[in-house]
Amino acid sequence: MTIAELTAQAESILAEIERAVVGKREALELVLLGMLADGHVLLEDFPGLAKTLIARSFAQVTGMTFSRVQFTPDLMPADVTGSSIYNQQRGDFEFRPGPIFANVLLSDEINRAPPKTQAALLEAMQERQVTIEGETRPLEPPFVVLATQNPIEYEGTYPLPEAQLDRFMLRIGVGYPSREHEWEMLERRIERAEDEVELYQVVNRESVLEMQRAVEQVHVEESLGYYIVDLAVATRTAPGVQVGASPRGSLALLKLSRCRAALSGRDYATPDDVKAVAVPALAHRLALRPELWVERRRSDDIVRDILDRVPTPSVEQDEQEAQRARAQ
Repeated sequence: MTIAELTAQAESILAEIERAVVGKREALELVLLGMLADGHVLLEDFPGLAKTLIARSFAQVTGMTFSRVQFTPDLMPADVTGSSIYNQQRGDFEFRPGPIFANVLLSDEINRAPPKTQAALLEAMQERQVTIEGETRPLEPPFVVLATQNPIEYEGTYPLPEAQLDRFMLRIGVGYPSREHEWEMLERRIERAEDEVELYQVVNRESVLEMQRAVEQVHVEESLGYYIVDLAVATRTAPGVQVGASPRGSLALLKLSRCRAALSGRDYATPDDVKAVAVPALAHRLALRPELWVERRRSDDIVRDILDRVPTPSVEQDEQEAQRARAQ
């Protein structure tokens, strides 16, 4: 698959999903970037802002298997991964796979489950496999976890540990729609005369895998690579930051910037690609000191300050070097 074909298919996917999710192009693009980068996405926003609808719509339009887990305080790890059940007819145990064995797993309100249930996702998110009773079972690619959580309701919740947050490639906020977009949503509901929006499959699982492989054609110049590293390093030394972004964060920046370049129809990444994904890719990886919480400073603000402070490589130089690399 060429970059042009990837761009066309990505546009078809987004256009179909926008039939159900109105006025949230930026958030939808970020979710698609996460899928193309073979990463996981944390949707963090208030209830009723289409987080679940976004996850289900991506599964429908891409033709991938979908499962949903409603995380609750009494949810057990076996409820997610599956378990062995005794078969009386055969006289032995047989494995019953859990909802984790899907291409798209919606972990709804992930912070409502206790840590031991949250930890059931760690191996799957990093190694794309599940080990149950000493047997390791691989997950069919692509495997994407789309998790949701409410940022303001903390009673009866279990905050995600840093190790799990670091496994999410992106943290995205959907946000409220504008006045015009909210009326457009209501207008479409009136015209449909029903609640559900029927979305059509645009691509299939194999096409998504081809799109992921096509991203590898995007060139990243050395100066841009060092810019990505400098951004990650700056998070570790920023005032008020207790723990900065790990090398997994810089790798996420690299992969997402290449995906964004491909969505724009380019076979080379630019500093603008990096800047566009820096906040959702890095902010959730930072652990802030208590004094910043008192000052109402958020990790998003820290990353934006770093973007303003770290020198940006020349775009013209990157384009020229990318053209020379393609010619070789």
